[in-house]
Amino acid sequence: MSDKNNPTRRKIGFYERYIKRPQDFILSLIAIVVLSPVLLILTVLGACFMRGNPFFTQQRPGRGGKVFRLIKFRTMDNRRDSNGELLPDEVRLNRYGRLLRSTSLDELPELLNILKGDMAIVGPRPLLVAYLPLYNAHQARRHEVRPGLTGYAQVNGRNAITWEDKFDKDVWYVDHITFAGDWKIIFQTALSVIRRDGISAEGEATMGVFTGTKSDGQ
Repeated sequence: MSDKNNPTRRKIGFYERYIKRPQDFILSLIAIVVLSPVLLILTVLGACFMRGNPFFTQQRPGRGGKVFRLIKFRTMDNRRDSNGELLPDEVRLNRYGRLLRSTSLDELPELLNILKGDMAIVGPRPLLVAYLPLYNAHQARRHEVRPGLTGYAQVNGRNAITWEDKFDKDVWYVDHITFAGDWKIIFQTALSVIRRDGISAEGEATMGVFTGTKSDGQ
């Protein structure tokens, strides 16, 4: 892994150093217990609508670029064409999957990732491992903290903004982590879910693929 994906030396506040992680652990544990009936129901429904495994797991880079296995509810089935290739996302994203995404219920299993310490409640969203070598030095700073279930970019456009805007917002969050800021993002996330804001990029079923940024601008 290149140095640009390693955490840099930056000023870490009291909240981030001593409170954020214990708070995430406690809140995720409470959420798992309280939402256990919902998780069970969605597991059964997912097995039916997805015709098999209701969970989607994938390696994602976390803090410092360290790879972990993220778990979500599956929103796309495994339908393939005559050559055995997976059909396009917009075809495999069935009605049940769209419902999960529009309500963000597909993200609930990530509470387990938070409990384990792979993720935080608030932080830059964990993206694909394949994107690691594509980030410029500025964008790679998003990996200085644990990735989040929600984040500053998610309440300021989500998938409806460009990759560059998303990464700028991620880095802004890295430099402005506070107790009040995290709880503001949590409440804004709840409102965004209710309004179903920014679920997809314009003209895309989900979010387009990141192919890198031409300039290394800040």
